[in-house]
Amino acid sequence: MTAPEPSEPTPETPDDATAQQARPARPARSLRQSLAAVILACEALIVFLAALVIWGLAQGEPAGVLPSWVALAAGGVIIVALIVTIGLLRHRWAYALGWTLQLLILASGFLNPAMFVVGVIFGGMWWYAMVVGARIDRQHAADAAAGKEQQ
Repeated sequence: MTAPEPSEPTPETPDDATAQQARPARPARSLRQSLAAVILACEALIVFLAALVIWGLAQGEPAGVLPSWVALAAGGVIIVALIVTIGLLRHRWAYALGWTLQLLILASGFLNPAMFVVGVIFGGMWWYAMVVGARIDRQHAADAAAGKEQQ
């Protein structure tokens, strides 16, 4: 048996250097955007688990309370909204949507009081990411502008 001969690059496939030059560079994500994405992703996991808890607790409730499927449906809608918001963080208005979701999760404490704690914790994390992330992004922009002026 003979070893297969190495294939030579074909003219149709550009090498890596040419391919990298052809693609435009994506702008760097801001720290605020990165922190917001991490918080929303973690929050989606917590909302999933909380929806399961609320659904499980509703199984033993009398018929006059909300049906048990409402917890799963509402949790699913919030989870989808959190994930969609992660993708929309390149727009300024998506941060207002994030604030709305924080308030909605806080309000879910009326279904399960433990969600008040979750809402306060994630709301505080969201506030911190918005304030400190924006401050650091402004500082990085100022440093970059000062670096360009010196050149």
